[in-house]
Amino acid sequence: MKKTKKKELENLDFEINFYEGVLNESPDFKQALIALGDAYTRKGHHQKGLEIDRRLIKLKPTDPIVFYNLSCSYSLLEKNDLAFGALSTAIDLGYDDFDHLKKDPDLENLRKDSRFQELISRSINSK
Repeated sequence: MKKTKKKELENLDFEINFYEGVLNESPDFKQALIALGDAYTRKGHHQKGLEIDRRLIKLKPTDPIVFYNLSCSYSLLEKNDLAFGALSTAIDLGYDDFDHLKKDPDLENLRKDSRFQELISRSINSK
């Protein structure tokens, strides 16, 4: 088990280094930004993941997944008001995978807040 965890961390480090290198050459390469943001989050570098999400919002301002990921980053950093704002925008833009949203560990902070169920209920009822 210990070797597996070490190998996973080494793989994450490789991914992070690779995508950082790609972005040094092509700073607005959206797919590389998405992959790097995910790798940062999996590594526990939540502030760096948030910075990537903010860059992606500028590049993809109508993408519901980008706003969903921004909400996750804010939630992981315990910035719940900002997380709810981003999640609401994601839903307004068409995000509708409510089953995933209800179990995503990144949104654990939001599920503890009464606003979470209100947002879900309001969103499901308006569809």
